[in-house]
Amino acid sequence: MTAERGWVLVSGGSGGIGRATARRLAERGFAPIVGYARNAALAETVASETGGRALPLDLADDAAIDAAVAGCAERADPPAGLILAASPPPVVAPLGKIADADMAAQWRINVTGPRRLLAGLAKSCFRKRRAGAVVGVLSAAMGGGHGRRTMPNMGAYVIAKHGLKGLLELAAAEYPWLKIQKVMPGFTETAMLEAFDPRFLDLMRAEAPDGRFATPEEVALGIVAELEG
Repeated sequence: MTAERGWVLVSGGSGGIGRATARRLAERGFAPIVGYARNAALAETVASETGGRALPLDLADDAAIDAAVAGCAERADPPAGLILAASPPPVVAPLGKIADADMAAQWRINVTGPRRLLAGLAKSCFRKRRAGAVVGVLSAAMGGGHGRRTMPNMGAYVIAKHGLKGLLELAAAEYPWLKIQKVMPGFTETAMLEAFDPRFLDLMRAEAPDGRFATPEEVALGIVAELEG
């Protein structure tokens, strides 16, 4: 499918935030490309609902990334953007007990794979028009300004999200013709919450300003707003 405003590739497009983002993109006149690693059936459903296309995109597989880049480069409609939303769920563990396998998986999906994908799309798609937007989905667990502290025991997840932040900042420096943006959602009502003890989640909801977590649709609104600038 094509759309007047061009295509936007969503990594992690079959996840909760990815699905909501694809739907919001379609509402705003973009053609979503629903990137997925394993859940082909769900990705196809989202693509059918949004007038988009499902695309195999396993960020742990270099060949799959290169094939996805080649597929995007063949499209007739113009490239509009890339949403980096894929991430493994966190494994709750303190710094001293992060398993090597967990660290490697988080780094691969949040940093190494996205670097290859972004570099490939910049060269094959965005550079031709010297335009486009990239939005990286980070996490409020990273801490930062406004009095926010890094959340403890989020281990490899927080480290890898800081790696993704560094990747986006480097891309902004090297590709000044790309609009590079970041969003930092907090706890969101997706399947990723299954990684946590329900009692901990109840405490976190109670501490939230309105007593609840964000919905994927609310996060998607922010992602697409950043894409559109």
